[in-house]
Amino acid sequence: MKTDLDAYWMPFTSNRQFKKAPRLFTKAKGMHFWTDDGRQVLDGIAGLWCVNAGHGRKKITEAIQQQAAEMDFCPPFQMAHPKAFELAGKVAAIAPAGMNRVFFTNSGSESVETALKMAIAYHRVRGEGQRTRLIGRERGYHGVNFGGISVGGIVANRKMFGTMLGGVDHIRHTHDPARNAFSVGQPPHGAEFADDLEKVIALHDASTIAAVIVEPVAGSTGVLIPPQGYLQRLREICDRHGILLIFDEVITGFGRTGQPFAAQTFGVTPDLMTVAKGLTNGAVPMGAVLAKQAIHDTFMTGPEHLIEFFHGYTYSAHPLACAAGLATLETYADEGLLTRAGEMAGYFAEALHSLKGLPGVIDVRNIGLIGGIELTPVPGQPTKRAFDVFLDCYDKGALVRTTGDIIALSPPLIIERSHIDQLIDTLGGAIRRPA
Repeated sequence: MKTDLDAYWMPFTSNRQFKKAPRLFTKAKGMHFWTDDGRQVLDGIAGLWCVNAGHGRKKITEAIQQQAAEMDFCPPFQMAHPKAFELAGKVAAIAPAGMNRVFFTNSGSESVETALKMAIAYHRVRGEGQRTRLIGRERGYHGVNFGGISVGGIVANRKMFGTMLGGVDHIRHTHDPARNAFSVGQPPHGAEFADDLEKVIALHDASTIAAVIVEPVAGSTGVLIPPQGYLQRLREICDRHGILLIFDEVITGFGRTGQPFAAQTFGVTPDLMTVAKGLTNGAVPMGAVLAKQAIHDTFMTGPEHLIEFFHGYTYSAHPLACAAGLATLETYADEGLLTRAGEMAGYFAEALHSLKGLPGVIDVRNIGLIGGIELTPVPGQPTKRAFDVFLDCYDKGALVRTTGDIIALSPPLIIERSHIDQLIDTLGGAIRRPA
């Protein structure tokens, strides 16, 4: 397969390295990709945390094809189509109790921007327009738009792009390897990290703060699992000060932690929740913000002909995306996939933690079907050890993801024990080889 690689400027990619030795997939089915030279590669990351039901699902493909033939587009402003309402209802039905209003976007990044704007606008409508400050967390990832990188806390995503949004502060991250290394599931130490929010509130005054946004499980920074009691304490502090709590569930949503949403896994309900990725199994770009009814209803005032919330996208609730979303949720329900991570979690955790003791492995973290393996950096060459492991795994037939010197795993929810064995064996061999 001869392909001209020059024109495409690839996202989040070392472009020069890639174009010297391209890694091209041309087919996907079930748990696997196939390369342009015919090799089969086990997908250990569900595409990019999104293909939760596995690749090439017939029901989803046929739904998209049928919708494209029937109606390719419907304007989302002042008009709509039935599948938008049907999908919103089905998402609300599996959401945490009370989160029954759904605003559609096209990606996780757009969902974050939408949730941040909702939070600020909500307080303004309530007569507390001074609540404009947003609080994120160190090492947080909330997409790549300006709002998302402002509340986010990954340095490389921020340092080249100027001064960010004003009125943003951050609480500290929960990574504590000295006390929590090699914890299985939620680490026992660190609930007190949530008290950092009280310090930020004291600095800025609660009356100026609109919302706090966190990932229940911080994924892109290297799989940081919330300490026991941490999210509960954040919820209590936000409630005490009238601050909205936003969960970014773009990665954790739709079965990744063993329940439909991580909010349910951890027993903490936010006020707003961002989703994307698994909503359509990655087949068509789509995201959403789930809101508590009370937040939605606060906007529903004034003359009925007026727009209540001046925000949206040309492709909000796109017909093809809605068709894909409906077929995806049906597939999840038919096969029990929204809880399957809980069923596979024990075997997955045992396999992951078997890597403890290998050269350079300084921590292993897990929850549901999410895993992180932290490696000692090569002196003077940060990220190289993990990148070399990534390349080795690819050559040996397994796809993993790197973030810094951490290997992240998030396989499709259809994974079987034999796939877990292959994935961990391949990864273990790649970790051993440089030593």
